[in-house]
Amino acid sequence: MSVAEVLEKPAAEVPAAKPEKRKILLSVEHVSLSFGGVKAIQDISFDIEKGEIRAIIGPNGAGKTSMLNVINGFYHPQQGKITFEGKNRDKMRPYIAASQGIARTFQNVALFKGMTTLDNIMSGRTLKMRSSFFWHLFHAGAARSEELKNREFVEHIIDFLEIEHIRKTPVGRLAYGLQKRVELGRALAMEPELLLLDEPMAGMNLEEKEDMSRFILDVRQEFGTTIALIEHDMGVVMDLSDRVVVLDYGKKIADGVPEEVQKNQDVIDAYLGVPH
Repeated sequence: MSVAEVLEKPAAEVPAAKPEKRKILLSVEHVSLSFGGVKAIQDISFDIEKGEIRAIIGPNGAGKTSMLNVINGFYHPQQGKITFEGKNRDKMRPYIAASQGIARTFQNVALFKGMTTLDNIMSGRTLKMRSSFFWHLFHAGAARSEELKNREFVEHIIDFLEIEHIRKTPVGRLAYGLQKRVELGRALAMEPELLLLDEPMAGMNLEEKEDMSRFILDVRQEFGTTIALIEHDMGVVMDLSDRVVVLDYGKKIADGVPEEVQKNQDVIDAYLGVPH
């Protein structure tokens, strides 16, 4: 289905209203980011509620990935602030963001291609390991018990993502759709409060998209994870998201539930290429 068809189709039935009290997990307040004379993000504000699926969409070059990079600490904005779980995250680094509950997948799969599915997902448990390097080196003492617990959790993720048959396969030999699933598994192994998904459906066929959509919904149900996703497939966005924020040329042009956003004339113009 084309973008135009999705934007013009009748809105789906509006779900039951949420409770009035909102619990904000992450807040983006007046954030601006520039690279030299290029303004990637311009005075963007929005929030992500705990437990929701929040989509960040827009045409190519709109600033979506830059926004995710700001949230997980890879970029530091020149203006504005990010608040996560009520705490201001000033000059946050990616490894600190990960340790505090923000996990990330990437537009281009970033896995250890020579390692198996199991080992790649186990690498996501690194931040959960508390025993010293000495005990892990000899695989003894508390390190052995800790590894068994981490392995049990990873096996649960493997079962959840239905990838038992490739658990011992080097990921470099897997089809692209399965690699995407392994990357999702590695992010889930970190037990994140907030999961950032950068184009999780990119390069997938229809069947693979349907599977990934199901897993994203199940992740929220099974693990209670809050999800922010960038996605170009408008049908997927409208079906999965609780709320959508739309960027264009680094500016926010719309923010609301899918039924509102798909009727917004600025959004329609942006996707149909109306000159600015």
